[in-house]
Amino acid sequence: MDVYLPIANLSVNGLIIVLLGALTGLLSGMFGVGGGFLTTPLLIFYGVPPAVAAASSASQVTGASVSGVFAHHRRGGVDTQIGAVMVAGGIVGTGIGAVLFRLLDRIGQIDTAINILYVLMLGSIGLIMARESLQALQARRSGQPVKARKRRHHPLVASLPMRWRFYRSGLYISPLAPLLLGVVTGILTMLMGIGGGFVLVPAMLYILGMSASVVVGTSLFQILFVTMATTMMHALTTKAVDIVLAVLLLLGSVTGAQIGAHFAQKARPEYLRLALAAIVLLVALRLALGLGYRPDEIFTVTLQ
Repeated sequence: MDVYLPIANLSVNGLIIVLLGALTGLLSGMFGVGGGFLTTPLLIFYGVPPAVAAASSASQVTGASVSGVFAHHRRGGVDTQIGAVMVAGGIVGTGIGAVLFRLLDRIGQIDTAINILYVLMLGSIGLIMARESLQALQARRSGQPVKARKRRHHPLVASLPMRWRFYRSGLYISPLAPLLLGVVTGILTMLMGIGGGFVLVPAMLYILGMSASVVVGTSLFQILFVTMATTMMHALTTKAVDIVLAVLLLLGSVTGAQIGAHFAQKARPEYLRLALAAIVLLVALRLALGLGYRPDEIFTVTLQ
């Protein structure tokens, strides 16, 4: 079933794109992370230009986050106060990211920049996840539980001025910390098409010191609004959002997430994290190899 993507300017097999969306949705449901950080690399492997893949993935993440936000909000798992601060920072970050995106596109380096960012991000996060998973498996075999980290914010966060009370998260910190965190994730979302959950969740836990009961819901709250802003920014400035591609991905991801959630209930979390770490590292390695060898066709699609 061939489908023409008007922005990417190429024909693709619509079923394969739906299956790619289903795969990322499956991973999202199994591992509790947004699939955006794998959607863009998989689309690049399939032949979609990196700029279009990143912009269209952001719109897919928006649709996939809606149901998650409502589910967490119903059980009180969203701190809307600190989430609103991060959304404000994220919107500023999308503006900065749009400027960087257009600059890199103008000099013809946007595809290379996206690939390098993914290699660095996926490589570092994959190694951290693999190390923690192996430690958890070793502790299970030896019968010694892994020491739980104390919930406390980073010393740099404690030194920032103008403290506010965030009651739902149990924090008394400066709003500048979540604001800056939002700016960083906004830039990454604009450039890479990710939701930012795999960066936000560890940062909210270990830098801001938020309660684990509200981290995932608040992360999804921020992701929802920032990816909406990112999609609009891409549509207005870079013109890189391919709505046909986004709809096909969303069709697959909604179904895949339900199947993944079912599998996640039957598997051990240590093995799930180790499997995700292996997938992330393999994708990073494939992208790194792609930066080093000569492509079959030496051209790229530029956005005007």
